[in-house]
Amino acid sequence: MRTALLQSSGRPGSTAENLKVLDDAAGRAAAAGAGLLVAPEMFLTGYAIGDDIARLAEPADGDAADAVAEVAGRHGLAVAYGYPERDGETVYNSAQLISADGTRLANYRKTHLFGCFERDHFTPGEQPVVQAELDGLTVGIMICYDVEFPENVRAHALAGTDLLLVPTAQMHPFHFVAESLVPVRAWENQMYVAYVNRVGPEGEFEFVGLSTLAGPDGTARARAGRTEQLVFADADPAFLAASREANPYLEDRRPGLYGSLV
Repeated sequence: MRTALLQSSGRPGSTAENLKVLDDAAGRAAAAGAGLLVAPEMFLTGYAIGDDIARLAEPADGDAADAVAEVAGRHGLAVAYGYPERDGETVYNSAQLISADGTRLANYRKTHLFGCFERDHFTPGEQPVVQAELDGLTVGIMICYDVEFPENVRAHALAGTDLLLVPTAQMHPFHFVAESLVPVRAWENQMYVAYVNRVGPEGEFEFVGLSTLAGPDGTARARAGRTEQLVFADADPAFLAASREANPYLEDRRPGLYGSLV
């Protein structure tokens, strides 16, 4: 499945403008043959927007989700994007996957919140593995800091995730996460990992870009730089199957030895 990674911070504070950016990227991605477009963490509203997070937060089936579904349906590709989700009085840092026909396939709430900023504005989610089937692949979702916990990604591997989508707001000076950690996660868990970052200054943060789609062989199949970009790579089920056959990590595990981890 040809996958497009939208590295952009959009227009912080304006859902309407970010939907325009998403629509433009979806058109370019579809023209390039992509079946999936992945946007960064908190893409619909912006990340460093303070109390506007709560003001702009919407339900998973709210107006913004309907607008993304319209974009997906019009361009004929699936879309995954980050946004602040409101559920009653609670706000989550969430990511949603919508199919090419506009169906809401999966919604994930970030389980590991990073720093005081996130803990001040969000409630952590409690479901670590969220998946959907898309074009013959089992697609999982997590958000940014979540991928830095090896147990999190291994849980997806054991649940059969083929392509892990990670909308991200990775900031300076942690560029090594995109450069080194993400390819290792893909290798040790035998999956594709699409790590899609914001880029440039925003409030008190400097986002480092470097979005990547890492393959199960530990290589970066696509790598963005430090500017706004749309990059492409393929998640190939045949290559994944061959890689899993050659790499016995999951088969050679000894779970009985790992009880102390929890």
